Formats: sequence, C-alpha cells, structure tokens
Amino acid sequence: MRSSAVAGAGFVVFWSSGFVGATLGSRSGGAVTLLAWRFLVAAVLLGAWWLYRRRSMRPRDVAAQAGLGLLSQGAYLYCVYAAADLGVAPGTSALLAALQPIVAVVLSQIFFGERAGAARWIGLAIGLVGVALVVGGDLSGRPGTPPLAYGLPFLAMLALVTATLLERRITSDVPLTDGLVVQCATSAVLFSGIAAATGQLAPPATGSFWFAIGWVVVLSTFGGYGCYWLVLRRSSVTTVSTLLYLTPPTTMVMAWVMFGDTITLRGLLGLVVCLGAVALVLRRPRKSSDERGMMSACSSPTSSPPQPR
Repeated sequence: MRSSAVAGAGFVVFWSSGFVGATLGSRSGGAVTLLAWRFLVAAVLLGAWWLYRRRSMRPRDVAAQAGLGLLSQGAYLYCVYAAADLGVAPGTSALLAALQPIVAVVLSQIFFGERAGAARWIGLAIGLVGVALVVGGDLSGRPGTPPLAYGLPFLAMLALVTATLLERRITSDVPLTDGLVVQCATSAVLFSGIAAATGQLAPPATGSFWFAIGWVVVLSTFGGYGCYWLVLRRSSVTTVSTLLYLTPPTTMVMAWVMFGDTITLRGLLGLVVCLGAVALVLRRPRKSSDERGMMSACSSPTSSPPQPR
C-alpha cells in the first residue's frame, strides 16, 4: 500500500516536471529539437544498459512496445508541442487533457469492467473544475491561432488514453525498463526524423539546452513514464488517469519555485479542489455490515483446527 502511494506521488511530480522542462528547453531551442534530443539521449542511455544486461525480447513484445511508444510519447508529445507552436495556450491544453480521466473511466468500464460509482463520477467532475480553476487565467491563446489547432490537445489526450488501455489489455510480462528501451528508441527515430526533415536537428551550443535535456530525460522520461506504467500495472486505468488531475497544480507550484511565476488565490483554490477530487475518486468504498460479518465469520472458525499427525 505504501509503495503504491509513493509510486503515485512520484508519478505526479515527475510527470509535472515535463512541463517545466518544456519551458526550460523552449528558451534555448525549438520544441522539435528538444524532443529529438530528449529521446536520442534517453534511447542511448537505456540501450547501453539493455546491452550491458544482455536482455532479449520477443518480436511481438517489441512491436507492442513500439506501438505504445508511438502513442504515449510520439503522438501525445508531438500534438501538445505542435498545439503550443500554433498558439494554443498551455492552460487550454491542460484543460483538454483533464478530460482524460473521464474518457478513461468510460472506456475502462466498457473494456475491462472497472466499476465507477456515483462518488467517483462526482469526484471526476469536481477534478475537472479544479483544473479549470488552476489554468483559468491561461486560456486566451495567440491571435490568429487556427481553429483546428485546438483539436491537437484533444488528440494528444486520446493517444495517451489509447496507449493506457492497450498496455492494460496486453498485460505484458515485459519489464518496465525493457519496455521503455523500445518506446524511447521508437520516439527517437520519429522525432529525429521530423527534426532532420525540417532542419531542426542541430542542437544549440548552450549549456541551458543540455540542462533542459538532462531534466526531461531523467525526470520526465525515466521518472514520468516509468512511474506512469508502474502505477498502471499496480492499480487501474481509473487510478493512473485520475492522478493526472494533480499535475496542473503541481506544475503551478514548480513554475513558482523555478521561474517565480505568480500563484493566485484561484490557483490555490484549484489545488485544494483537485486534491479533494482525487481523494474522493480513489477512496476505498466502505464494506457493508453483511460483508464485515462474513469476513468476521471466516476469520473465527467454529471448529478447532485439525491436529498434526
């Protein structure tokens, strides 16, 4: 129980670090350049470890993990960054991404039979309100943003939900680190190809860029994605998706610490609302009196245990 809570807290912090890393990288290089070198470095480091350990994977597992990488890293991150480049405000992207828990719960009920009672649905709705409070001051966007650009954050959300459901469906016995090797290698090929085709592969010769790369490789890629899949394997689609409600307020606090961004009263209220919503969704239902009586009867046998012969 404690290890699951630690993994969940780590996931929230590490996943939120990706937004800070994007800000750090944007100050010294373009989004595509940052993504290309992020996954090139991650793939090299993980690949070296994989070769050192002399690991092996079945071809079907490689294909499955490559598909997860294309969806959860390639499509998700590219749509988010492309939306920002086209002028979509980060707050708008965060608000659209906050639809993920609701979409994930609906689909997990259809495909996996995960139940969500009235309390969970109320919590999910409250969480959406909390995110709206946190990002409400950052919804304006850039003048001249094409209307279709606002569909990119929604596509990013759908890509991550699809990857989440597929990983749950696969129930693969592939270790998390081995899966990340293939996922990061796939993303490295994708983003370096895009960067090369658009003339954005050459990295800036600045220390700040490589600091940003180190940040997003260690914290956002190894920590964020590693914890995402770990929490999913240990809990449910509902749990890992609901924890995403905590990433906008956590990012808000990180931006205040790292960049001196202002934290408003509305943002603090949103933080409290998000915490309450996640607690409501993830709380364990109380056992009924009949269930408690049955458990008591099972733990108190009426007959003495057989004696050893």
